[in-house]
Order: sequence, then structure tokens, then C-alpha cells
Amino acid sequence: MSERFTSVEQALQAQGLVGSSAVRYGAPDRACLVSGGPASHLARWSLIAAPPTLRTTVRQPDRSTLPAAQPHSPTQGDIRLEERNPPLRAEVEEWKHGSWYHRDTIMANNPGDLFRKLADMTPVTGFDPHGHETAPQRPFWCGALAYDLLPWTQPLRLQHPPEPGVVLTVLWRVDNGLLIDAATGDVTALVQDAWGRAALEAVETQNEGDSAMEVALQHGHDATVSMSEERHRALIGDIREGIKDGRFYQANIGKHWSGPIDHPWLVFQRLHATNPAPYAAYLEADDLGLALVSSSPECLIETTNTSVRTAPIKGTAPQGSTEDESLDLRQTMLSDDKERAEHRMLVDLMRHDLATVCKVGSVHVARFDVEAYANVQHLVSHVEGEFESGYDGIDALQAVFPGGSITGCPRTVVCATIDELEQRPRSFWTGSVGWVDVHTGQSTWNILIRTLEAHRSGKHWTGYVGAGGGITIGSAPEAEVTESEWKAEALLGAAGWIAKDVKRLPRQPLTVHPVEQVPTPNAPDGSTGRVVTFAEALLDRITNAVMFVDNLDSFSHNIVHAIAAEGHDVVVVHGRSSSMDDLHEPAVLFDVLDRLEPSHIVLGPGPGHPTEADLTMAIAHHAVAGQLTCPVLGICLGHQALGLASGMRVERSPSGPVHGIPVTVNHDGTGVFTHSEPTMVQTRYNSLTVVPQHDEHPLRVNAVQDATTLVMGLAHRNGLVHGVQFHPESIGSPKGVQLLKQFLSESSDG
Repeated sequence: MSERFTSVEQALQAQGLVGSSAVRYGAPDRACLVSGGPASHLARWSLIAAPPTLRTTVRQPDRSTLPAAQPHSPTQGDIRLEERNPPLRAEVEEWKHGSWYHRDTIMANNPGDLFRKLADMTPVTGFDPHGHETAPQRPFWCGALAYDLLPWTQPLRLQHPPEPGVVLTVLWRVDNGLLIDAATGDVTALVQDAWGRAALEAVETQNEGDSAMEVALQHGHDATVSMSEERHRALIGDIREGIKDGRFYQANIGKHWSGPIDHPWLVFQRLHATNPAPYAAYLEADDLGLALVSSSPECLIETTNTSVRTAPIKGTAPQGSTEDESLDLRQTMLSDDKERAEHRMLVDLMRHDLATVCKVGSVHVARFDVEAYANVQHLVSHVEGEFESGYDGIDALQAVFPGGSITGCPRTVVCATIDELEQRPRSFWTGSVGWVDVHTGQSTWNILIRTLEAHRSGKHWTGYVGAGGGITIGSAPEAEVTESEWKAEALLGAAGWIAKDVKRLPRQPLTVHPVEQVPTPNAPDGSTGRVVTFAEALLDRITNAVMFVDNLDSFSHNIVHAIAAEGHDVVVVHGRSSSMDDLHEPAVLFDVLDRLEPSHIVLGPGPGHPTEADLTMAIAHHAVAGQLTCPVLGICLGHQALGLASGMRVERSPSGPVHGIPVTVNHDGTGVFTHSEPTMVQTRYNSLTVVPQHDEHPLRVNAVQDATTLVMGLAHRNGLVHGVQFHPESIGSPKGVQLLKQFLSESSDG
């Protein structure tokens, strides 16, 4: 497939159909989406776009419009949420008379809103039949979204934003192009217009002997690194301390290389030949002096008109020198508790993200694989769901960007932490390249890892490469430093920054190895409940629903969907939003409870100490004091809030943080454990723990972790208030949902 793509592109170049010699058809800008490696469920087609005639760019606003956040320390628990950031300003340009000319300005609230507004300037007429359901069916927009769009997808403002005027988004409207079948190599024009006919003729008349030639690389370029190994190890130590304090479960940290390169297209040809990947891409905006060279293995989302799929990568091992050695390394990765916990955490996060736009009970893990690439092997899960009515792929992109695999968990908190620790913009690294049909939302977006960003000054190009990894409490600093170098090696080599005498990792072909997976709980047969916002519940006078207090966690909607799957309406209250600041006041809170008349209240999980969650603490105090008439369940942070309100202490777990790891829980068969087996496997995501002080607390301990005194469950002596330290909704808690069912079966009668 790699050779076929390159030979087709060479044929188009030779006939002046793409690049600088194609200006009679459109701009010299280039957009290629390339599925490298063997044909598979990952690699199905590649696309070479025709010269574009319409382009949209978004740049970083000036400081008067979007000032940098004041210095603060998320690693110390100082999280400053921004409910609203200024709109994005998108400039639409039209190619005519050999140049880009301003056509329109679009003000958009966020990237999703921008795509909606581009629909008015996008034809609805379909392409000629091409036989690929996953490929675009009509004119679409293709391009790149920088990671630094984060303030428009997360409630944050960056301390280290890009300089004003830096490009955050570049998108081209693609009206035609060549589609290359990964299995057969067949080439199809999307439209049989003058360019399409000429392009097909160029490919058909190409000499059979023409093939992709190896692109010579002149070694000797020097590259600089953004941080020393000592600094990298120190940052990992800072993250581990934040994890111990319960600030987050996992945070991704990156380092950056930069140096001179030859033309980025040549770098891409070398990279595509040596490190093929299913979500590779090459983009170039000629007049902007900007190019992106990507050999990404990771899908952020792929959507149809009715469904969405994400394929998060977490867990890395090197390739071996032989097939047997690669197998041994693969098996070691699969049996490694740290790697599996990190991956489980990411799957739970992505289930949550998709749940915000999908039907209750539809989100599930469809497959679990080890994907082996040229230098490294990864754990990959495919999480899928069906869109809720009124949602589509544009909403999905807004919900998942930036991808959890390159931020961490809980996402909002770790995005703020990354900004604090890396102390620089990420630009397009860990952003996304892809395409979207703005009329239907059908789309595919990658995650820009294994990516080089190039900028031209005069005739000279400079390349920038980022690489990193997810840091958990189980991370070994030396191993993490080495892993980032594994991930960067293919790019460093293609850029010419690795000397010939440097020992390289072994290389193997791209292969996929399915792994047996744990089934995801789905909705039972029958009707499911609605999920509504707090404002919708008040406006529509929705009563007798479950009130869920969201504490900024990245697993909240997994719990919400598990409850709704049992037929209960759920009202989601964002407990840490500034708009909820007054809700913890008794008069306001009880007025709201009188209006909503909730059947149950769930105090959700979240980062930090429970005293930082005012609404959750307020409800916990009223619940423990017997002032609420409906059953209350606290999960993780919510459980700790109940313990604190009961007079217990909340402190660092004496055995250390546990995140994404299933443990054995022993219980006495009371409270939510009624009708459960005496021991259960449940997944922990906690650094802090409840510690009783005496035997007279209003809450009593009814569950502990096997062979320890670590409190895993609490129950009020009146029978209405419960707490669990673990996450019953996790993919690693096989019978956790039955505890939620038991809680929901209770009524105010006890």
C-alpha cells in the first residue's frame, strides 16, 4: 500500500495535478490521508485531495481578547475553571487569480460550531459511486486541529498559550480527489470532472516500471530537546506526588525535539516507507509555511450517520529482533499490571466521553487488540456507541477532543496540569488531522502522535517532534524516559536527527493480534431513562429522577448511563461549576430538592479532596444528619465526603494510590451489598481513603479490601445512606452494576 500511494502521488506530480505546478486547478496546498500497512479493519483507503479552492484558518486570539491564565498550580489542587471563552474567529479564503483571497469571517463558539457554520458553503451533491462506505460521500472539509484549541473544548484557560496569530486550525474544502483502495490498489476519482479525468489518466498511463524510489537522507542535522532526562524524571516525580494527593489518576507529559529538515514531503515519504500507519497524513499550506507529517497509529473517532467509534491506545512495548522475541514482549505487556491498569483507565474515560453523545446502553468495547508497528507494540481497544437523537459526529469530536490517551484522567484537571508542567504550547502535536462531512457529521479523525510539524522561513524548513507517555503511580521514571524515545525514533530518523551509528530499535511489519476481552454491560431489554441537565430539569419540571452530582470526573457518564439503563431518569448537576456556587447553601439547596423531588441522589467521583467539592459536602452533611428523605449513594470522592461528614478522617491511602486495578472486596451483605456474593471484584481509582476514628460514627463500615482494613463501603445506621470507595461502573468491575441496582431498588421508606 505504501508504494502504491507514493507512485500515484508521483504520477499526479509529474502531470502538474498536485503541488506548485497545479495552480490552474487550485492552490498548491496539499492534503493526503494515508492508510499505511496491510489492508485491514484499520487500513481501508487512502486519499489524495485535488488542489483546493476554499480554505478556512483559525488563529490564536490576541492577549486582549484571550489573556493567559494567571499563574497557578493544578498539581497542588488549584484548578481554575472558565465557563466561557471568547469565540473563535475563522477566516474563509477563496483561491482565485493564483492566490488566496479573503471571502468571509465566521465567529464560532467552538470547533463543532465552526463545522456547523461551514455547511452553508459546502455543496450537498454526492460524489460518483466509489464503493467505500467509510470514505466521504460528498464534498467535505479536511485539515488539522491544534491541541491548543483546548480552551474551546474544556472549561480552561491556558497559562502558556500560543503567541497571538499562531495557526490553530487549517481546513480545506475537498471537492475532488483520488481514492486508493488498500486491498486492491484500485484508484477512483471522487468526481469525473476535468481534474478527475486527468488524474485517472495520469495514473493509468504511468509506466509500469515507475515506483516509489527511496528518498535519500543527508544525515548530520542537529536537533535540540526541550528537556533533559533529569528534568523529565523530575516532572514524573511531580506527577506522582499529585497522584498521591488524589489530584488526578494519570497525566501525560511530553518532550519535544526540533531542528532543520529537508522538505517535509521528503520526510513524509521516508516515514511512510519505514513506519507505515493506518491514520497517517500529510498536510501542507504553502503560503503559511506550514506542513504536518504524521504516521499516527491512533484513531480519535470514526463516525457514520448513526454511530461512533474510538480506538484509544495505551500500553507500549518495543518490537523484538525476531517474531518470537516480539511475541515475548507482547505477552509481557499484556500481563503487566501497570500497562493494563493504564489501558483500563483510558477505556473507562472514552466510554464516558462517548456516553455524552450516545444512547443509553449502546456504548461498549467491541474489540481489544495488540497492534504492532515498525518499532513499537500497543494495547488498543475499540469503543463504540450509537448516537442519541440529535447528535452526530461533530458533537462527538467536540466531546472527545483532545484525546484522553494523550492527556490523562480526569481530563480537565490533567489538561491544566500539562499546561503547568510542560510550560509551552503543544501546537498540533496531540491535536488531530481528519475529515468531516458537515452535512451529516460522518468523519474520521486521528490523534497527532508520531507527528512532525514543519515551519518554513525563507527556503529553510524547521521540524518539531513531540513524544511522551501516560504517567501513573506505577510509572518508573527511567522506563518512561526510554519509552518517549521509542515513540519518537521513527520520526527522528526520518528527519535526519539520528546518526547512522546510533543503535536503532528492531523493525517488524505492521500486524494486529486480537485479545480476549471483558464484555461491557449493556442496557437491559426494555425502556431506558432520560439524561437531562439541571437547567432542563427545572425548566421542564422533571421530578422523581435520580440526581447525580458530577464532580469533574472523567467516568461520570458511565455511572449516569448505568442508572438510566435501569429505567430511571437522571438529572446531571455539575457540582463544581461556578454557576452552582450558591447551591450548597441550605436554603437554596432545599428549595431545589423540593422542586426536583429526586428519588435518589448520587454523589459522584472526582479529583482532589472532598472539601473542595462544596455541593457534594453540603449534601453529605445533610444526608448523614438524616435531613434528606431519599436514598443517597457516594462513589469514590462522594463516599469520602460522606465519611468526612460522619466524623471520619480522609487521608492518603497507607498502601498508596490504586488506579484502574480490580481488587477483591469483602462485605457483610448489608446496604448496597444486599443479595451480593460475599466477595466481589471491583476496580479502584483512589489515592485518598476514609479512616474511622471510633465505633460511634453515624456511618459504619460494611466492606473492606481483602486482607486489609482499607474501607471500601459505608452504610448509615438508618439504612438510607451508602458509600463505596471503588467504581462499580468500571469495565473492570464485572458485577458492579448490581450494586447500583440494589441502591436504586431502595425508596425513602428505607
